[in-house]
Amino acid sequence: MKKLQLIQKIVDNGVVAVLRGDSADQVFTMAEQAIAGGIKIIEITMTVPGALKAIEKLSRMYSWKADASENFAIIGAGTVLEPQTARAAIMAGAEFVVGPSLNPETVKICNLYRVPVLPGVTTLEGIQHALELGVDIVKLFPGNLYDPSIIKTLKGPMPQANIMPTGGVSLANLGEWVKAGAVAVGIGSDLTTEALKTGDYSLVRQKAEQYMEAFYQAKQQ
Repeated sequence: MKKLQLIQKIVDNGVVAVLRGDSADQVFTMAEQAIAGGIKIIEITMTVPGALKAIEKLSRMYSWKADASENFAIIGAGTVLEPQTARAAIMAGAEFVVGPSLNPETVKICNLYRVPVLPGVTTLEGIQHALELGVDIVKLFPGNLYDPSIIKTLKGPMPQANIMPTGGVSLANLGEWVKAGAVAVGIGSDLTTEALKTGDYSLVRQKAEQYMEAFYQAKQQ
C-alpha cells in the first residue's frame, strides 16, 4: 500500500522540484526553500556531488506521512541510469526514483523494493514498454520537444498512461500541461536559476509559491 500512497501523494501535490547543483549542501538548501514554498515532491539528481548525502539528510528531516505538518515532503532521486544507483538511492532514503530514459533493470529493482519509478520516455513504444514493466507514471522527457497537446495525442491509443512532462515546463505553460492531462509536472532550472546566479536562495521559495499557485489554479479549472 505504501507505494500506491506515494504515487497518490505525487499526483495530489503535482509539482516535482528537480534539483541540480554543485554540492549536497547547495541542493539541500534549495530543497528546504522549495518545501517552504509549497513544493512537497523533491527530486535530487544523482549528478550532484554527494547526492546520496543530501537525500539521506532530507529524508530524515521530512516525513511524507505527516502531510498535516510543515515537515511533509517526499524525497526522491533523479537522473538514475541503472539499478545499482537506484538501490543506493533507496537505501539512502529515496522514496521514488526518476530516470532520464527507460532502463528495464532499474524498473525491476524499484519494483522489488516497492518504490515508485518514473522513467523518461519520448515515444508510444517507450510508454508501452514502461507499462508492460509495471510503471505507474512515465516522465515525458525532454518536455520542451513538445507542446502540451502531445499528451492528448499519446493518450489516444494509451488512455491508461499517466504522463509527467519534465523539461520546458514553466509558469507560462504549466496550466496548459495540467489541462492537457498531465498528472504532474517536473520543474528544473526555472525554479533555481535566479537563486544560483544571485546566491539568494529565498528566490527558490518565492518561485515555488508561484508554481504551486499556478498548479492549483489549473486543477480548479
